[in-house]
Amino acid sequence: MKKAFLFGAMVIASFCTLQAQKKTAAIIDKLEENTEMYGDIAHQIWEYAEMGYQEQESSALLQKTLSDEGFSIKKGVAGIPTAFIAEYGSGGPVIAFMGEYDALPGLSQEATAEKKSAGKAAGHACGHHLFGTASTAAAIATKQWLVANKMEGTIRFYGTPAEEGGSGKVYMVRAGLFNDVDVALHWHPGAQNAASAGAALANKSAKFRFYGVSAHAAGSPEKGRSALDGVEAMDMMVNMMREHIPSDARIHYVITDGGKAPNVVPDFAEVYYYSRHNKRDVVIDIFDRIVKAAEGAALGTGTTMDYEMIGGTHELLPNLTLQKVMHDNLSAVGGIDYTEEEKEFADKIAKTLGYEKADLSIAKNVQPYKTEAKAYGSTDVGDVSFTVPTVGMGTATWVPGTPAHSWQAVAAGGTSIGTKGMMIAAKTLTMTAIDLFKDKKLVAAAKAEFEEKRGPNFTYIPLLGDRAPALDYRN
Repeated sequence: MKKAFLFGAMVIASFCTLQAQKKTAAIIDKLEENTEMYGDIAHQIWEYAEMGYQEQESSALLQKTLSDEGFSIKKGVAGIPTAFIAEYGSGGPVIAFMGEYDALPGLSQEATAEKKSAGKAAGHACGHHLFGTASTAAAIATKQWLVANKMEGTIRFYGTPAEEGGSGKVYMVRAGLFNDVDVALHWHPGAQNAASAGAALANKSAKFRFYGVSAHAAGSPEKGRSALDGVEAMDMMVNMMREHIPSDARIHYVITDGGKAPNVVPDFAEVYYYSRHNKRDVVIDIFDRIVKAAEGAALGTGTTMDYEMIGGTHELLPNLTLQKVMHDNLSAVGGIDYTEEEKEFADKIAKTLGYEKADLSIAKNVQPYKTEAKAYGSTDVGDVSFTVPTVGMGTATWVPGTPAHSWQAVAAGGTSIGTKGMMIAAKTLTMTAIDLFKDKKLVAAAKAEFEEKRGPNFTYIPLLGDRAPALDYRN
């Protein structure tokens, strides 16, 4: 009798597991069926090409898409007009999807394999039109799975503007908007499919402004004090400083205002600086030395100086418990198959990058799983990762070999190649979220690893301090 009871229980359990698998497969199939719809949304945001904190139409479109699916919307969170939170469900766990949608200045490009400006101020050279759309699609698909399985839990979509130097997520973290989240999911467009452990550099940035005295540069130069001299003196000192910082640190700058005419001594000049390293303490030290250089430059040129903090982000804290799950799901989804037309486009793009042909095997396959990574860029996801267990991935939305922040990335992101990679991300995010809702032990294990890596005495301190969101940093 006991054996019969156990056998019956096993049959019922197997049947329930099979039914759950069928429901998950149905949700993924529905995502595939909605490829054209989500592709249209992504392309519309690609056309908007709105820069950080200016993403009014992009944010509104994603809000409407989520609202139409029954999500409640909180607009203008953390003092940022284009930031929002969309929520569905109740109770735990709380699983968050992050979505970006800001474009980069000066990278306008048509969806062609030749460099050709679309006549706009900006372009989606980091693929955030795909990022925000795929995360939206995943949030909706996960909601549909919760409903189909009558499961309890909360899905949150965080509309996170101004990732490109504006540190939008930092303000949202600082405002406590992630405090009750159990796990946060993100992804990023790229040139390959990978869900290994990620890494990112901590970053601190500011605009340094010098003020001088105008005068005729030839007729009365002794009466002038050049603000541009202040900027150039600062730049010279910082460039000499590069020899005396850690070799894996990075400093970048661009002169955003150097005067208007050679025969007028400029009374105002501005330079925009980034400092980066894989440890935030090193970044803070380097940034403080940059400030000292600016102060010395002002003293030496007879000008005055002030600076405005623009951004500041933590390095990325990986979570291997979650990462392996996401890698397995990405492997199950697989990579991208190109059509003949896409292959022709890819080969043309490859030639502009110095390759004879595009290596499409990179797009078709998933990269092997790795537990360590070298950081090359920065992201405000870092601050989220020190607040809640966080996991991410990347897919081949660009032609293999394409660097981020290039016209080639903008071009591919406006084609079906970008849409295909986006949908791989949407499916992988959805499957990972479903795993988290199904397995509370997985969530608990991720939290345990998070607490151990973060350390028992950790206190979150934003690198940008208590300043208000830099809403005009792109002006």
